[in-house]
Amino acid sequence: MTSIDLSRRGLLRLSGLALAAGIAGCTTTPRIAGTPSNGEDETASVLPLVNQLRAKNGLPPLAIDPAAQTAALFQAKRMASVGKMAHLIGMTDSFGARVKASGVRLPAAENIAAGQQSVDAVVTAWINSPHHLENMLGRYDGLGVAVAHNTSSRNLPYWAMVLSSRGDSASI
Repeated sequence: MTSIDLSRRGLLRLSGLALAAGIAGCTTTPRIAGTPSNGEDETASVLPLVNQLRAKNGLPPLAIDPAAQTAALFQAKRMASVGKMAHLIGMTDSFGARVKASGVRLPAAENIAAGQQSVDAVVTAWINSPHHLENMLGRYDGLGVAVAHNTSSRNLPYWAMVLSSRGDSASI
């Protein structure tokens, strides 16, 4: 007998899969699959891990930033659509201009990764990278995370994390 996960997270995943299936029929980039509609699942999963890291380092916690989620989702989808991990992919705009277009307040930072199959694996990779670790321990107060898959390259996941300055925290 097959069991169905009726938890909030399970329902969100089912909704995301249904949305992705619907979008796949009308998109011009069918190689992107399994992408949640707004990065909420990834951000909700990564946030406690990053906040635990920040607490161990005496730093205030981050909060979910919807604009950072939008920017992260754009970047993850962009990397997956071309099958390449890079901050600037065929774009003339700078990182700052790109995230500002999503409503992210500066200063901001971005961590990207490709190939990690889970939230734990990607966060561990970022922690083990001095520059990415520096970003996660930076003077930011907002976070958005997303993953998109390139189905033409072994369903390789492309991850993006945007750390933002929401402007409503005394820690900035």
